[in-house]
Amino acid sequence: MAGEPVISVRGEAFLEVDPEVAAVTVTVVAQDKDRGQAVRLLSGRASQVAGLIKSYGDAVEDLRSHPVHVNIEFKEGKPRERVAGYVATAGFSANVSDFSVTGELIARLAGEDMVSVAGPNWLLRPASQVYRQARTAAARDALQRARDYAQAFGAQVTGLIEVADTGMLTEQGEPPRMFARAARAVAAPEPEAFDLEPAKQTVRAQIEARFTMTPPAFGAE
Repeated sequence: MAGEPVISVRGEAFLEVDPEVAAVTVTVVAQDKDRGQAVRLLSGRASQVAGLIKSYGDAVEDLRSHPVHVNIEFKEGKPRERVAGYVATAGFSANVSDFSVTGELIARLAGEDMVSVAGPNWLLRPASQVYRQARTAAARDALQRARDYAQAFGAQVTGLIEVADTGMLTEQGEPPRMFARAARAVAAPEPEAFDLEPAKQTVRAQIEARFTMTPPAFGAE
């Protein structure tokens, strides 16, 4: 209705929930004076690492390969055209959904020859229902705030004019990280599994809304 007073409010919601996946990043390295041999070494090690990760079956819900890089190493103090050897790198990103195997998987990856491991980073899935829950909770908060303001003026909310999504983000601060590194030419004993504690995820949602309300009832002067 034209001429009705307008209330502008912001609705907010903060949800603290358990993570849904543990992201692990693996880097595989090979080095040799011969370019072809460096690539062959890398291929073998990368296949072994990929097989190790895949052996965990459905516990790993997403496995992606990183680009392969072959870099030249030059001899120190020599002209730039004097090649000392080649360093080849590849890697993988894996999302682990079964947290009971995360520590074991990281320990086994760290035990592989010429492999670096970073993780886990505790995350929510991009399509997690938690985000929807946060948005609807923010909308309810906005409506309740509008009602509170209207009531303070002896009025009631009568309609909705506009809703704007002002942003939603995950705030997990600096995630607990653990780095493991192995670069050995001989076999090593099977490492113990790491004891990892999943970090809670804080999801924040905000909206801005404008409502109409009945004329204020200020009472008699």
